[in-house]
Amino acid sequence: MNDNPTPANKSTSPISYSDHWTKIHGPSLGQFIFKQQPDDFVVTEKLSFEPTGNGEHVFLWVEKQNLNTAFVAEHIAKFSGLPLRDVTYAGRKDKFAKTYQWFGLYMANKKEPDWKNFDLPGAQIIKATRNDRKLRTGALDGNHFKVVLRNTTSLCHEQIHARIDSIKQLGVPNYYGQQRFGNTRIDDPSALPGNLALAQKMLDGEEIRNRNKRSMAISALRSWLFNEFIDQRIRTLGYARLFEGDVMQLAGSNSFFLCESIDEKIKTRIGDKDIGVTCPLWGKGFLHSSQTIQKFENSLSKKHNQICGLLAALGLKQERRAMALFPNNMTYSLAEDSLTLSFDLPSGCFATSVLRELCTLLEDHEQ
Repeated sequence: MNDNPTPANKSTSPISYSDHWTKIHGPSLGQFIFKQQPDDFVVTEKLSFEPTGNGEHVFLWVEKQNLNTAFVAEHIAKFSGLPLRDVTYAGRKDKFAKTYQWFGLYMANKKEPDWKNFDLPGAQIIKATRNDRKLRTGALDGNHFKVVLRNTTSLCHEQIHARIDSIKQLGVPNYYGQQRFGNTRIDDPSALPGNLALAQKMLDGEEIRNRNKRSMAISALRSWLFNEFIDQRIRTLGYARLFEGDVMQLAGSNSFFLCESIDEKIKTRIGDKDIGVTCPLWGKGFLHSSQTIQKFENSLSKKHNQICGLLAALGLKQERRAMALFPNNMTYSLAEDSLTLSFDLPSGCFATSVLRELCTLLEDHEQ
């Protein structure tokens, strides 16, 4: 049985990808080398709770580099003698980076192995503790990023200070980053990244049998469409400009409300970054927006009607995501030939969406 809803026609609005989405902070400050070595991109996970120290679930704090999260989870499952379904994590982390994250293992009535004997090149279990509940996807406050950009000799303090100050004040468009869309082909950089290429096959009616690849393709397609909504809204209505009929999100939560009128209280909350404008994550059901914003969102959905139809047919529901992203605790240090940046982002947000507002990234690692 084919689990992929088959579109009636071939794609009339094919996916395109060239990182064409609108920037808001002006021209790039230069072309800088990114991820020359794992220590140049360090990601540290922040759970939304503290492990209790007891319970049926073992929590492992793991350092990894040049390995993807799912691969490490598979090896932890094999080492501990658990089925893969009993090894969980709150979020996937970059492969080409040094990352620190938690893995959760359901080990009720099972003997805990000696974690010192875990052997996987590129991964190290730093500590183990326990918790009374399962580690679930999304159970994060966010992630801390430390980024080193190299070949920055053309950059001066005045330039970087002004740009970072602008980012702190205005934020950046909350685009999904390139990692969501998959790797580009070295032999054909113009081709769709891997996950989007699979998504295009689904749009053309092809069945993706591998469940993990299918899930990543669907996620990439929905993310690509969200980026299109932000880009077109900036071009058409302006960056994060508030309208009656906007759906607002309470900062740091999944609470939303409809802005029916714009008063001083709303303006103050916007200025304090207590609330923010959202764009749709497409799925079945009605748009939560109204008036001008609903008309705009409906118009863009018609342009991408096949993509919207597929996402709805797959059972995804209408959701919202913040349009603007504000890095917290953002600092920088400029050396002779490198720029070091440090900042915190909410869960599900991408460091590359911040970095692209500074410069053009030249990734220097083997894929």
